[in-house]
Amino acid sequence: MRGARALALALCALLAAPAAALELRETPALAEAVAQGALPPVAERLPKSPLVVDLAAKGREFGRQGGRIRTLIARARDVRMASVYGYARLVGYDADYRLVPDILEAVEVEGGRVFTLRLRPGHRWSDGAPFTTDDFRYWWEDVANHPELSPSGPPAQLLVDGKAPQVAILSETAIRFAWDAPNPRFLPALAGARPLYIYRPAHALKRFHADHADPEALAGLVAQAGVRSWAALHNRRDNLYDFDNPELPTLEPWMNVTPSNSQRYVLRRNPFYHRVDARGLQLPYVDEIEMTVAAGGLIPAKTNRGESDLQARGLSLGDAPVLRRGEASSGYRMHLWTSGYGAEIALYPNLTVADPVWRAVLRDVRFRRALSLGISRKTLNRSLFFGLARPVNMAALPESPFFDPEHAQAWAAYDPGAARALLDEMGLAEGPGGFRVLPDGRRLDVVVETAGERREELDALELIAEMWAEIGVKLVFRPLDRDILRNRVFAGQSMMPAWFGWNVGVPTADAAPTETTPVDQSVFSWPAWGQHFQTDGASGEAPDTPEGARLMELWRMWSAAADDEGRAAAWREILAIQADQVFAIGLLSSAPQPVVVSKSLRNLPEEAVFAWEPGGHFGVHRIDELFHAE
Repeated sequence: MRGARALALALCALLAAPAAALELRETPALAEAVAQGALPPVAERLPKSPLVVDLAAKGREFGRQGGRIRTLIARARDVRMASVYGYARLVGYDADYRLVPDILEAVEVEGGRVFTLRLRPGHRWSDGAPFTTDDFRYWWEDVANHPELSPSGPPAQLLVDGKAPQVAILSETAIRFAWDAPNPRFLPALAGARPLYIYRPAHALKRFHADHADPEALAGLVAQAGVRSWAALHNRRDNLYDFDNPELPTLEPWMNVTPSNSQRYVLRRNPFYHRVDARGLQLPYVDEIEMTVAAGGLIPAKTNRGESDLQARGLSLGDAPVLRRGEASSGYRMHLWTSGYGAEIALYPNLTVADPVWRAVLRDVRFRRALSLGISRKTLNRSLFFGLARPVNMAALPESPFFDPEHAQAWAAYDPGAARALLDEMGLAEGPGGFRVLPDGRRLDVVVETAGERREELDALELIAEMWAEIGVKLVFRPLDRDILRNRVFAGQSMMPAWFGWNVGVPTADAAPTETTPVDQSVFSWPAWGQHFQTDGASGEAPDTPEGARLMELWRMWSAAADDEGRAAAWREILAIQADQVFAIGLLSSAPQPVVVSKSLRNLPEEAVFAWEPGGHFGVHRIDELFHAE
C-alpha cells in the first residue's frame, strides 16, 4: 500500500479491534432470543475484529439501543432506499469523501491495478451464515461469468481495455482482483449509492442455480414462481440492492422482514452487523426502521403532521415554510442541508439530435453560451428558492476539491445584449413576431422536454420562456413520462431535455467522470456518443468535435492514471472544458434541501450535503449511529 490512497484505506482498519478486547453488552431487543438459544451472544455474532466506531472523533454522542425510525417512501419499490441509507459497503466514503474500508477489514492496492480485499474473520450474513470469499467466488464464477445470468459478461466497472480481471481466492478471508492496467473505477463502484455487489449469499442462492441445485427440485421452484427458466428465477431472487426479498440475507444494518409490494415495510436490526461503538454496543442503535408508502404529493403534509422521524425525499424548499410552522406541534426539527447536484435544474443541448439543422445549431458553442447568458439566474433564485440557492452555472460544488468559482460563473451573468450579439453573429436573423429563424427558414423553437415531476422545474421553464423571448428565442416546453423522455433522448428526437444536474456535484479524484465525458448514453448532452462507447462502436456515433474528442482522451487519461494526482489532473481539465463549452446549462446550484428529523433523534448533522453520489444521501452520514434520546 502506498501514498494517500493507502493511508485513507488504512484508517478504518486502525479502528478494528478484537471483539474480546471490548466489553461487549448484549442488545436488549435480542436478549430474549439469546437466552432461548435462538441467537448466539453478541461476542459470537460479531466478527473477530469488528469495526469500532469512534463517535467522539466525529463529534457525536454515544447512544442507547432501542426504538424505531419512521420514514415515508413514494413507491413500494423505494424500500431499496434501505440499502442506500444503510450504506454497508466493502469500502465506503467517510464524511470527508475519502474511501475507507467498512465491511472489509483492509484493502491493499498495488499500482492502482492489483487489489487485495481482506474480509473480517468471523463476519456473518444476517441469517448467521459465514460471509467468506466463497460468496465472492459464487458471484464471479456462477453469476458474473455465467452466460444465462449475465449474457453481456462482467460489469463494465470490472473491464479495463475490454479485459476482465484475474480473480484469485487467497484464503477464506482474502481475495485478489488484478488487472494488466490501473482500474480507478473499481473501489468507487464498491462505494456507490447503488454499489457494485461483487459477492452474493451463495448459501441462499445456490438452490436457484442450475449448476448447484437438484434439477427436479429446481424445476419445481421455477414452476411455482411462474417464470420461464431457472435464470429468470435466480435473477428475481438475486436482488441485494432492491431489498424487497425478506428471504435474502443481507450485510446492511437492518434486514427487511416484509414481503415485496407492501404498503408498509418493517426493517429489523441485523443481529450479525459488523459495527460497534467504543463502549461495546453493537450498532445500529435503533432496532427498527418503518417505511410507509405514501403518494409523493402527500409526503410533505404527512411529514408536517409528525408521521416521519427522518425525511428528505419527497420534500422541497417550497415545503419549508409549512414544515417550519409544524416544528412546535409535531415533534420534529427541520434542517436545511445543501443539495449535492451539480445544478438543481439543468438544460441539456443534445449534440447528437437527429435533426441535422438543429444539430448544427446546438453544436455551435455561441448558441449554448447565448442561451445561458439569456437567463436571469437571480430572478430564478428569488422566485423558486427564496434567494437561498447559488445563481451559477453547472460546475463542481464548493465542497469539491475541484471547485473553481470561475467555472461556476462562466457564461452565467444575465446579459441579453451579449446573447443577442452571439445569435446575430451566427446569422440567426429575426423573423415574424420577433423570433429568430433557423437557417432552413423554420422558426427557432427550442423544445424543452421534461419529466414534469418537479414544480420548480416547470416554474423555471415558464420564466425562462419570457427571458429568451427578449433575445428572439421561442421556448416551448413539453412534460412527458420520464421513460418516454429517456427513449426520445436516446433516439435523438429530443433537442434539449431538462433534468437534474450532475449526480456527482462533489467530484473527487476517485469519482469516475462518466457524466462529464461522452461515455454514457444516459447523459443527455450526447446520448449517441455515449452509446458508441458503451457498445464498443456497435451503435451510436463516435465523438466528432474537437472538444468531444478531447473529453474522450481525458476519460482515457483518468482511467489509466495510477494515482490520485493523475486522476485529479484529468478532472480539472474536464471541468474547465465543461465550463467553457456549456455542454449543459445549469440554472442554480446548492439549493437548500429540507431534512426533517424527530426532536428525540440524535447524531444527525444540522448542516450537510444531501448527495446521491458520493455517499448515498443519508448513507455517508451513518444513520446506524442515530438514536432516540430519553
